[in-house]
Amino acid sequence: MTASFNHTIIAAKEPAVSAAFFVDLLEAAEAPSWGPFTNLQLPDGVLLQFAAPPMDFPPQHYAFLLDDDHFDRAYARITAEGREHWADPQRQRPGETNTEHDGRGVYLLDPSGHYIELLTRPYL
Repeated sequence: MTASFNHTIIAAKEPAVSAAFFVDLLEAAEAPSWGPFTNLQLPDGVLLQFAAPPMDFPPQHYAFLLDDDHFDRAYARITAEGREHWADPQRQRPGETNTEHDGRGVYLLDPSGHYIELLTRPYL
């Protein structure tokens, strides 16, 4: 068996709020939760676990590859909700998407302040 990504824990101020944000944005499935974790599962089987750590945490970067139709739905949701978003990670192009790597991309913040990137083509 080759290595594959299985799960990650995402620090969240309010795990249920963060999980709900990702369920909507990524069209992910809720998954059974246990202990301190509120879980969801992406279509490829990757488990995202949200938990509130006992200390402050720095923002992280999470990038998600979407097909074009999903990107359109996600971007429509972002704009309908009036969420701040940018075409670039430096936040110099507000309210825009980009056309990097022969695809489209957008950056926004999740409820805990993590940097979220949605893109339609992988970098490599």
